[in-house]
Order: sequence, then C-alpha cells, then structure tokens
Amino acid sequence: MSTVEKNKIRNLFLGLVFDAIGMVSFLIPGIGEFSDIIWAPISGWLMTRMYKGRIGQVAGAVAFIEELVPGLDFIPSFTLMWFYSYVLKPSRKEKVIEA
Repeated sequence: MSTVEKNKIRNLFLGLVFDAIGMVSFLIPGIGEFSDIIWAPISGWLMTRMYKGRIGQVAGAVAFIEELVPGLDFIPSFTLMWFYSYVLKPSRKEKVIEA
C-alpha cells in the first residue's frame, strides 16, 4: 500500500473521529456549547495539520467557525474535507501530510 493510500485511509478515520468529537456537544445538554469553545480552535488546528497548503488553511478556518457557531455542529467538516481532497480533487498533492 502506498503512502498516499495510507494517508487517505488515516485521514478518513481521523476525520470521522474528529467529526464525532465535534458532535458530542449535542449529547451533553447545557455543557455542550461550552465544549465547543474549547473544541473550535483545536479542530481548526487539526484541519490545518491534516491538509497542507492554502486549502488546509481555508478548511481550518471553516472548521473553527463551524464549531464556534451554535447549532452547526451537525456539519461533518472533516469528512467533507476528506471527500473534497480525495474524491473531487484527487490529483492535488499538497493536501496530504507525510506522517
């Protein structure tokens, strides 16, 4: 299995996990929105680490805003970014980090 394929699978798995963490605030009434204040910058940073270049910076900003705005937690930003990176734009090499 090539490095690109390993990164593709790893990023899908991590994206699903990070989206699930972002949706946890729906499960905890009252404290949930407070947790978004903590998770928003972390999710933005993680997105920029997973996807390099300008596209990662834009995705990081979108993930940050999506987590910070109440009621938008249902948007799976990491999974959507994975879909964009590996399905819609599979020829772009700058998006994948080498781990």
